[in-house]
Amino acid sequence: MTQDEAIRIFEDCGALLNGHFLLRSGLHSDRFFQAALVLQYPSHAKTICGALAKKLAIMGKPDAVISPALGGLIVGHELAAALGVKAIFAEKENDNLVLRRGFSVEKGQKIVVAEDVVTKGGRSQQTIDLVRSYGAEAICLAVIVDRSGGSASFDIPFHSLVKLELQTWQPAECPLCRKGVPLVKPGSK
Repeated sequence: MTQDEAIRIFEDCGALLNGHFLLRSGLHSDRFFQAALVLQYPSHAKTICGALAKKLAIMGKPDAVISPALGGLIVGHELAAALGVKAIFAEKENDNLVLRRGFSVEKGQKIVVAEDVVTKGGRSQQTIDLVRSYGAEAICLAVIVDRSGGSASFDIPFHSLVKLELQTWQPAECPLCRKGVPLVKPGSK
């Protein structure tokens, strides 16, 4: 799947939004990728995550895929299905990620970290750190959309299906705030 083919699916689903958005990173933007609007269609989720899985083929088969809840859940599940491994997820507890529900990561396991979108990469890094805290190896980060503009970096391979160059601003520098355009927080908490 090419980037243009993926973007066409996003646009057909109304997942590329225009407006004034507060991102989880704290930055503001005039465009927003709402992954849930694509992932609500199981056939699109399967296609998109299957294409992402093909990019990971050179890494060999991992032991599991982990994703942070809530945004990464479907991505992690579909990516794990495409890779033929189990999918687990981490949940927030006091703004930290933890494993619950009987999920476990064992020392020495090779784990793919999956997420829907990366802007600054904070939640993805927390997930990588969680995997390492159990003595497992985070072998790569796989995301549907990298909207970091090249600013997000990790000490593991970072794969994305799509790179979106979307403008972001610090709140104090946001031209949309100065124009009085209402701010919307469309993503997860």
